[in-house]
Amino acid sequence: MNSPIVAVVGGGQLARMMAPAATALGITLRVLVESDEASAADAAHETVVGLPTDPDAIRRLLAAPHPDVVTWEHEHIPSEVFAACEDAGIAARPGAEALRFAQDKIEMRARMDELGLPNPPWHTVETEHEVEQFLAAHGGEAVLKTARGGYDGKGVRVIRAASEAHDWLAAAAKGGPRLLIEAKVDFRRELAVQVARRPGGGSAVWPVVESIQREGVCSEVTAPAPELAADLAERAREIALAVAEALDVTGVLAVELFEVEGALVINELAMRPHNSGHWTIDGSVTSQFEQHLRAVLDLPLGDTVAMSPWTVMANVLGGARGDLASALADVSDPGAKIHLYGKRVRPGRKVGHVTTTGPDRTETYRRAVDAAAIVRDGGAA
Repeated sequence: MNSPIVAVVGGGQLARMMAPAATALGITLRVLVESDEASAADAAHETVVGLPTDPDAIRRLLAAPHPDVVTWEHEHIPSEVFAACEDAGIAARPGAEALRFAQDKIEMRARMDELGLPNPPWHTVETEHEVEQFLAAHGGEAVLKTARGGYDGKGVRVIRAASEAHDWLAAAAKGGPRLLIEAKVDFRRELAVQVARRPGGGSAVWPVVESIQREGVCSEVTAPAPELAADLAERAREIALAVAEALDVTGVLAVELFEVEGALVINELAMRPHNSGHWTIDGSVTSQFEQHLRAVLDLPLGDTVAMSPWTVMANVLGGARGDLASALADVSDPGAKIHLYGKRVRPGRKVGHVTTTGPDRTETYRRAVDAAAIVRDGGAA
């Protein structure tokens, strides 16, 4: 059998979680890993050690037998990688034109405005005077962001005075990331919706979920989002589909949203599998990882229906337990699905997650949080 080959740039847990889906579909997963200790290194079928900035590593990733498609598990992809794919006649999905809107928040905000999709008030800033003007116009508090490079709370700063932006403005003036400032949204909660789109036509959307952030990092996800009005759920789906279509996204797209007074505001975009979609591994007919592989290979998309009334995913962040494998004997809940990422434990680092399903939301949430606490520290939350 001639197995399709999917090459993935990035060796983190997202690439790691593509491996079981690839195996089930008979797909060879070839991953560019940063080192032999990368999360995906011992899970992928084939590995190439190197960085996306290393032309030799990219040549080895694209070497014969050539992959059918190249995709990404993060957005930090140099333009040279797309050029190498084009020279080799290998499809890159999502393409450079689409991915730039996930790479650059200024580009993303401007494009959402053009599409008439809901942004918070925002502006690019280069001086403290511009920051002062924005703060004065928006209640004296705002969110300063680097246009590129931020994730999991990095590159994001809530400010109340222009002086708090001084160091980032100075760095931008010396060639660092451009800056944008956004009104601090008084939101009820954070939501996320994921859509998969294939180049041959066709999209599939998962249920809208609620995402709880702690210190800028996703902590828990509940699917579906509790007590979400039907019209808002439909609006979230419409936004996700509109973004995917207008930006020509292929693969999985996650749209993070704020729920604000019966309306929705776009927070960020991710053109890859996303933390808010990990629940789909155990809670949906088709996981986001299988769907991403199907989409980038232009295969028929799978069903996205939830298999349980409630699914809760709780992240395991690095804590007191150093040997996470020892947690397997300590979690007694037979319905708790534990996913470990093969990473060394560091405080606050995403090293795994736990998923639970059930008919009662409160109980399902408690079970997930307790199991994640046992994995993290050895005791229930």
